[in-house]
Amino acid sequence: PNAIKTIRANSIFTNCARTDDGDVWWEGMTAQPPAHAIDWHGHDWTPESESPAAHPNARFTVPAEQAPSIAAEWEDPTGVPIDAMLFGGRRSTVVPLVHEAFDWEHGVFLGSIMGSETTAAIAGAVGKLRRDPFAMLAFCGYHMADYFAHWLELGRREGAVLPRIFYVNWFRKDPEDGRWLWPGFGENARVLEWVFRRCDDAVESQDTPIGRVPTTGGLNTEGLSLSEADLAELLRVDPVEWLPEIDPIREFYDGLGAKLPGELPAQLDALQERLNSAQP
Repeated sequence: PNAIKTIRANSIFTNCARTDDGDVWWEGMTAQPPAHAIDWHGHDWTPESESPAAHPNARFTVPAEQAPSIAAEWEDPTGVPIDAMLFGGRRSTVVPLVHEAFDWEHGVFLGSIMGSETTAAIAGAVGKLRRDPFAMLAFCGYHMADYFAHWLELGRREGAVLPRIFYVNWFRKDPEDGRWLWPGFGENARVLEWVFRRCDDAVESQDTPIGRVPTTGGLNTEGLSLSEADLAELLRVDPVEWLPEIDPIREFYDGLGAKLPGELPAQLDALQERLNSAQP
């Protein structure tokens, strides 16, 4: 509902369908599709058409101030306190639902190795792993290694009160039948609840080679049709599955050249050592 309220005016729509009354439409926007529209190619479209009316990566651009849920302090020149920062990637395997960095430097490392399986939003083969550090590869206007160094420098500033860093993955699938394990959408608030409680030191965590994950019972799943087996799979960290991640990350780092801060390869070496030590 808030998204629809946000785009009520002053919005730019890209690759959507245009209805006969001049409105925009995309699959899933309404319970019933329009009887006729002009699709994103500029061709006539009806519900009987074989191709979708809107591109899978159709977008809208709108002033942030129009969002009903935006905080009143969003442009406060003095800033606001930040207790937690969340990074995330789209991975169907390997990466758990949520894990917390051991410290700031480790959190920067987690941001630097972010990767997602490609979707319609990315050119190329769908499902291929693509490194996208801090989800900034398409937006960073300077060398990514300098960007990493900037983050590390923030942690060294005198008197810095550093937020905790977490990594989320809403997209893990069951290895047997390929179904999504986590319901996502509004239920993601349950993970945010765990993040808030971690920031208040109100809930325990379990150390793994990659970071800290929720303990059994630490994540609020009351009311969810989520089996214990599915929850265990969502939070599972398998050193055998993680070790093949090391060489591609190292290759990615090598591509950044001499500017790469030394702390990050050292973090990668430490991760590899922890994974080797944790193997059965």
